[in-house]
This record gives sequence, C-alpha cells and structure tokens, in this order.
Amino acid sequence: MIEKETTSTFNKSTGLPRKRFYRARAHSNPLSDSHFPVPLSPSQIDYSLHYPQLFPAASDDDNPKRIQFADIGCGFGGLLVALSTIFPDKLMIGMEIRDKVSEYVKERICALRTTNPGQYQNISVVRTNSMKYIPNYFEKGQLTKMFFLFPDPHFKEKNHRRRVISPHLLDEYAYTLAVGGIIYTITDVEELGEWMKGCLENHPMFKALMEEELENDPVVKLLTSATEEGQKVARNGGQTFQAVYRRIAPSL
Repeated sequence: MIEKETTSTFNKSTGLPRKRFYRARAHSNPLSDSHFPVPLSPSQIDYSLHYPQLFPAASDDDNPKRIQFADIGCGFGGLLVALSTIFPDKLMIGMEIRDKVSEYVKERICALRTTNPGQYQNISVVRTNSMKYIPNYFEKGQLTKMFFLFPDPHFKEKNHRRRVISPHLLDEYAYTLAVGGIIYTITDVEELGEWMKGCLENHPMFKALMEEELENDPVVKLLTSATEEGQKVARNGGQTFQAVYRRIAPSL
C-alpha cells in the first residue's frame, strides 16, 4: 500500500513528481524560527550531497568548483531547470524555506537526472531561510548571479522588514556577489517593483544594467517564462516589473 502511494506521486509518462502532492502556502514568514540544519560556514557544505556526480567524495579538495548562481526563494525550481542546460559548467542552488516545496524541487532534480543521464548534475536545492543564513552558505565574492523572482510583497507597511530585498540585506548580497555579478529581481506588484528598484538604485554597490545589456542577457528572458508565477502572470495578461543590477566596486 505504501509503495503504491509513493509511486502515485510521480507522473508515469514524464517521471517527474506531481506538484499537487507538494502544495504549500504561497509564502512563509521569514522572521519565524524554523528548524533545519544550517552550516556554520560555507566550508562546511558537503558538495557531494548536492552534486554527487561532480563531487563523488564528501571532501573533494581537488575540485575547485563552487556554487555561483543562487535562486533565492526558488519555488518549484523552474528557473534552476532552465538555467542548468544554458550554463552547464556553473553550479547553482535554489534556496527555499517551505518544506514541501523544497522537497518537490529535490525530487524533480533527481527525476531529471535519471531520465536525462549526464544532465542537471549542476543544480540542487536546500531548505533554509536565506534572509538569515546567506553568509553561512557563500564566501565573499563567491556568487556571480542572484535571483529574486516574484518574492512575497508583504503589503502591510509594518511587514516591509520581511521583504527579501531591503537596504540592510543588500549589504549581505553585495558581500557574496563578485564585482561584476548580477542581481535579478521581478514581481507583478508595481509597488514592490518600485521598492526593490529603489533599494538597489540607492545602494552604492549596485548599478542598473543598460537597455542593451538587458537585451543581450539570455537570463532576462527567463525571468517571466521559467517560473510557475511568471507563467501564471503571463496567462492572466498581467504586468511585471523587473530590476536588474550589477555589483560594482565601491567608490573611494
């Protein structure tokens, strides 16, 4: 009986997990205390658990590769999956606070690796609170891309401190992003879009990409199409508001 229920959580034709078995609340309170393991420092992350084909040993000091892309609040992992084949030489991780959703992404990646041998070995997911633990996962200047796609708008002014883009959190993101690294944000809430753009515009270590740069960046096109939220907005004919900024060296 247990085996039958377990099998039914996967689509027989695609081999992928079915989302309806992993549904959760759209958002979670990032200021609440959740119980999950957190590494004390980036050096304690076991890459063999996330990328077993690339790191066969638990302590593989011979492999210099490190995570370069981070999808904050990755949802059901659509962006990770899309980016995986575009940047096959880059290690990426999704960070998701919701237990069921992060479990879905984990199962989705495992299924994709099984049905597509040799592919999707460069993506993984971790359940964590990125608003609290970003420095526990990434060294200074380690990342080259960070993604914040359709984050919780926290409409009430008293809850703005819960927003994943804020002046003080941008300090942490600037720390983990290499100079030249890019931070991508998008939302379908105009007020939140203005908020995120304003925070980035006023931060001394970020500068907006020029229109030509946006047009030539293959990632920008995925912001509206790769995620479940983006696809839902497109189906409903909604607007999106994006802000894409480059990490720059501070002026002396």
